[in-house]
Amino acid sequence: MQVKWFRRIQMFLMDHWIKIVIAFLIVLLIGLSIWGLMSLESFYRDLTLAQLPVTLLIGVIHAVIFVYLYMIVFRGGFAKLDKVKIRGSGVDVKWGDVIGIDEAKQEAWEVVELIRDRKRVAKIGGKIIRGILMQGPPGCGKTYLAKAIATEANVPFLSMSASGFTEIFVGVGPSRVRKLFKQARSLAYGYGGSIIFIDELDAIGRHRLFSFGGGGEETNSTLNQLLVEMDGMKDKDYDIIVIGASNAPEESLDPALLRPGRFDRKIYIDRPNLDGREQLFKHYLSKVQHDPSIDIGRLARKTVHKSPADIENIIKESALIASRLGKDVVGYKELTEAMERIELGIKHRRHMTERERRMTAYHETGHLVTLYLLHPTDDVFKASIIARGDTLGVVYHSPREELYTSDREHILADIKVSIAGYVAEKLKFGVTTSGVSSDFKQAMVQAHTMVWKLGMGKNGYLGDYASIPENQLSEELKNKLNAETNQIIKECAQEVEQLLKQEDQLLDRFANELLAKEELEYDEIDTIFKEYGKTSNRKVSFS
Repeated sequence: MQVKWFRRIQMFLMDHWIKIVIAFLIVLLIGLSIWGLMSLESFYRDLTLAQLPVTLLIGVIHAVIFVYLYMIVFRGGFAKLDKVKIRGSGVDVKWGDVIGIDEAKQEAWEVVELIRDRKRVAKIGGKIIRGILMQGPPGCGKTYLAKAIATEANVPFLSMSASGFTEIFVGVGPSRVRKLFKQARSLAYGYGGSIIFIDELDAIGRHRLFSFGGGGEETNSTLNQLLVEMDGMKDKDYDIIVIGASNAPEESLDPALLRPGRFDRKIYIDRPNLDGREQLFKHYLSKVQHDPSIDIGRLARKTVHKSPADIENIIKESALIASRLGKDVVGYKELTEAMERIELGIKHRRHMTERERRMTAYHETGHLVTLYLLHPTDDVFKASIIARGDTLGVVYHSPREELYTSDREHILADIKVSIAGYVAEKLKFGVTTSGVSSDFKQAMVQAHTMVWKLGMGKNGYLGDYASIPENQLSEELKNKLNAETNQIIKECAQEVEQLLKQEDQLLDRFANELLAKEELEYDEIDTIFKEYGKTSNRKVSFS
């Protein structure tokens, strides 16, 4: 303990010796000045005191000019770091505050234990981890987890965005990297360790471009300096851990960053699963006044593939909605309204003719009925004929559970749901509207992907033909692939037409309900289907 305090005092003296010397000299000069004045005759003493304000003013001006030139020329003024050094305890992000990413936390806890027990690791000849790369979608808690590691390990935490290293001035990036590691070494010497957190690492960590005179030379120099600094940590008797965070795929980063001794430990932080989302809703709802009867499990099932940041945003938006409505607590209705507003945009009622409104209702009903009865994985969230953005209506749906791949049945169901609005318009009115354009675009992209990329066609062509330059494919082959794409669309349209003809009563019922109420929630939709004896083979539902 005494050695640690001695090191901290020594570190303070090394960091501030110039200030201490200057303060001593100022005190000494003031003392000598007073002694000199006391030895003068009264006339000369008064004359000196009268000139003193002007002399001091000139001295201050000279000092400001000197300090400015000193900072620019000798201290790398343009390379000043925009960062804050924080003690681990000052970060104040406890381990329990990191919610919804339990697997990533388990991996990160090993790092905490290594920092805490460095002597044991060194005793058996091991070396502490030097670099950790955190990857995953945005808003999933990479920065939060890094801060929690610093808090639990109780070591200083230096945080900086990678974009902050780069400027228009040549040499600034490498200079800032050197300054950052210099301060990290000083803190590690005093506190036994430190953590450098570099956010958005891909801003300087992308593959280097070796084209002389190109615009990437400054980024290359910055990355090279980072690599040198990380190599320079090997033989030190104090511990610096560099944590990098990136949303970019690992393949986009320079291989030199990922070799052993640099960012050799990788932690993937994914979006939370069902249990994680329930924990997040409980956590963020506890920060606002809310209805205790809210079914948190139902909310978690409605927010598949949502990140912790998305869930926090939903809670904040629902609180704003409740405030605007004059309510004292956030209820389930405000939460669903917040989800819709974030996903679909703000409602705005447009003046439409009765015929256009009816065609919109049948269009959305076509999507709704097809989705409920044919889709193997998705449930209907809401159906609406209130305009949002540039759409006149919407059928919002989401998966019943986390799915990371799509099989042929799933993709075909997506295509059927997309073109169901067109089919419903054609059946009921004999004509269609321009509202089908985005649906057709989505259906064509999916059918094209099935045939050209995924080998899901019936003609026996396997492989990713989209990866081959078109001029290397024969016209005959392209025609066959395009013909099968078109055939998939036609077959899906025929199946949807057959379904909607069979369910004509349901089609009319839902269209009339939408015309009367403008919006239908999941519970209302499910109740109507059950009235007609229709059920979906769902394994998970929102109810």
